[in-house]
Amino acid sequence: MLASILVGLSAGLILILGAAHLLYTFRGRRLFPRDAELQTSMNSVSPEISDQTTMWRAWVGFNASHSMGAILFGLIYGYLAVFQVDLLFGSLYLLTVGIAMLSGLVLLARQYWFAAPLAGITVSLICFVTGVLVWWL
Repeated sequence: MLASILVGLSAGLILILGAAHLLYTFRGRRLFPRDAELQTSMNSVSPEISDQTTMWRAWVGFNASHSMGAILFGLIYGYLAVFQVDLLFGSLYLLTVGIAMLSGLVLLARQYWFAAPLAGITVSLICFVTGVLVWWL
């Protein structure tokens, strides 16, 4: 039961972070550059890969898809932790993927993001790993 709660909490934290990020992507100015000229430039320049978009549109799309990935992780692992406990904890594959994903997010947060997402994702990883250890020990 404790293992399920810990992994569910882990999933819930990522779900909340992803939902907040998706909200910030489309509402408010939290993900806008502080320099208005930078946004103007991003709206007028295409990436090398294609002239069918702009750097600004790509920025918004990357942020939205990043959010959706976090939401998907939270929904799937939350569901498994609550409704499919034996499937989750009986699958080395699912547990490894979960730990690898959260570990990768921690590394990205340390290198490229800022303190709030790093703290939330780190707590999520600790809960997930602790849940797995509680189950197996």
